[in-house]
Amino acid sequence: MTTVTTRTVEYPADGLTMIGHLALPSGTGRRPAVLLGPEGPGLSDVERRRADALAELGYVALAFDLHGGRLLTDPEEMLARCMPLLADPDRMRGIGHAALDVLRAEPRTDPDRIAAVGYGTGGAIGLELGRDGVDLRAIGTVNALTTSRPGEAARIRCPVWAGVGSEDPIMPPAQRDAFTAEMQAAGVDWRLVVYGGALHAFHHPPVDHPVVPGVGHHPRHAQRAWRDVVDLLAECLPVTE
Repeated sequence: MTTVTTRTVEYPADGLTMIGHLALPSGTGRRPAVLLGPEGPGLSDVERRRADALAELGYVALAFDLHGGRLLTDPEEMLARCMPLLADPDRMRGIGHAALDVLRAEPRTDPDRIAAVGYGTGGAIGLELGRDGVDLRAIGTVNALTTSRPGEAARIRCPVWAGVGSEDPIMPPAQRDAFTAEMQAAGVDWRLVVYGGALHAFHHPPVDHPVVPGVGHHPRHAQRAWRDVVDLLAECLPVTE
């Protein structure tokens, strides 16, 4: 365990002023870094705690924003913003690049050793950065089996790990198949873990506001998915002094 320093960072993206959460490990030297993307409702304390946990492991971590500092707890409002976003790879890439620029500009970040980890919409943005040819060491996603411009997957330059719940109606088997076919055809080093009995956003603790149908927490698989993400980082982006 290391002492973690955190601060908020503001930056422009998608016509908004985004408010991210930056977590720094102890020490003064450069460290590998993780760009951390949230689910569709946006940046919450769940992602902030995950960034802090990554910093405790020795990573510089930036949990990035999707909605200009807002958490969209109304499912209709969330879908009204996220569905057009998910249908527009260029917008997703713009949001991802803006956050990535902030992370790279942090003096503690080793700019040659960065991974993207994301959940739902945030995971889709990480994948789009890979499809855009960004030099990442790893991409890890949960509930983000998007396939927008399949031919561009050949530009992914790092291993891709993806997790999904077997009972997720938002990421059904046909979508899983399309994603894995895209990765395989592109020659990507990919893995897909299907967590038995889990719904969409199974990794996210229960919330006190309405959610879209098909969402549900699965505590055991949530812990497993986190361990899988940490193992991916340990393999592809080890922390060294």
